[in-house]
Amino acid sequence: MQRVVILGATGSIGLNTLDVIGRHPDRFEVYALAANRSVDEMCELVARHSPKIAVMGCADAAQALKDKLPASGVTEVRSGEAAMVEVAEHPEIDIVMAAIVGFAGLRPALAAAEAGKRLLLANKEALVSAGSVFIDAVKRGGAVLLPIDSEHNAMFQCLPSDEFARPTMDAVEKIILTASGGPFRGQLREQLHKVTPEQACDHPNWSMGPKISVDSATLLNKGLELAEACWLFSRTPSQVEVVIHPQSIVHSMIRYTDGSVLAQLGNPDMRTPIAFGLAWPDRIDAAVDPLDLVAAGQLDFLAPDLDAFPCLRLAMEAIALPGGMCVLNAANEVAVAAFLQRQIRFTGIDQVIEKPLDSVSLAEPSDLSAVEALDSESRRQASEMVAQMSMAESGIGD
Repeated sequence: MQRVVILGATGSIGLNTLDVIGRHPDRFEVYALAANRSVDEMCELVARHSPKIAVMGCADAAQALKDKLPASGVTEVRSGEAAMVEVAEHPEIDIVMAAIVGFAGLRPALAAAEAGKRLLLANKEALVSAGSVFIDAVKRGGAVLLPIDSEHNAMFQCLPSDEFARPTMDAVEKIILTASGGPFRGQLREQLHKVTPEQACDHPNWSMGPKISVDSATLLNKGLELAEACWLFSRTPSQVEVVIHPQSIVHSMIRYTDGSVLAQLGNPDMRTPIAFGLAWPDRIDAAVDPLDLVAAGQLDFLAPDLDAFPCLRLAMEAIALPGGMCVLNAANEVAVAAFLQRQIRFTGIDQVIEKPLDSVSLAEPSDLSAVEALDSESRRQASEMVAQMSMAESGIGD
């Protein structure tokens, strides 16, 4: 019986993880759930799964959850980042699903790594912002790190690995990272000026939260995933190629030096990589429909349009700069939040990102405090850019 902590339990990854766990009660037990402020959703999950601990991001949300739960319940309610760190490194825990979106997920994911847990990493920003710090923590703690992003999980499945889930990169010539292209694939830059948050969040293949959906629409997520692939598989950016694959059937590929290309295919359903991570090295039923290649029909592969979607170009440039991805990730979080709040246009996101990349004093962070300082300064400069670009006079989509 494996005891599981789910950080980001009310998000799409968290809910899919609970769905897979619920199908295998003989293998997995939900020990703790953590969320930010989604009190009603967390109340339902606690009632259904009876975890020992439920953590909310702030004290007000924790109190609201306590008020909703029966006084005689078995679940202890805690609050704050420190409580999330405590459950992530708890000695009774075997598996930690790190699915908190954004930089906020870094500390608990680091705690799980240092405590030597099986760490299912769905939070790409934590690794992107603090790559060397994070990988050092994994090595120090002896953690088993398994990527849950569909693309990186696909790469892992196409590579041999040892008993610690360390992939063997011998004879790998290139990693091929696929991207759906998002909802605006094929559109020109000028066509994207009036995109609304609702349109950007309407992904054609995947059901995701708003921040990740916008990142997919700008192709910034592929920049984050490019950096993530470099850290996970010890590659340089030139050893990873990004291709647009609209059908989201081929989740990524590995090209070997003998010309062979291994690919992982499947329906676009996050329960597949989640089940793989939970059960590795075994495989378990994830209730995912089998892939019908005849019904899928044609599979297309295209080069990304860096003129229409400059966020990917900015990420490719940032990877080459010391601390550049930490800056880019922080600025992007500010920019996406501003877009979702209709403060800037969709085409303003890359402009917000470019400002701190051009002006922040860059250096590769050597520890967590340096990561946080660089992140904070990047957010400050990005927020200044948002204020300058505010669209309050006309409204987004007009």
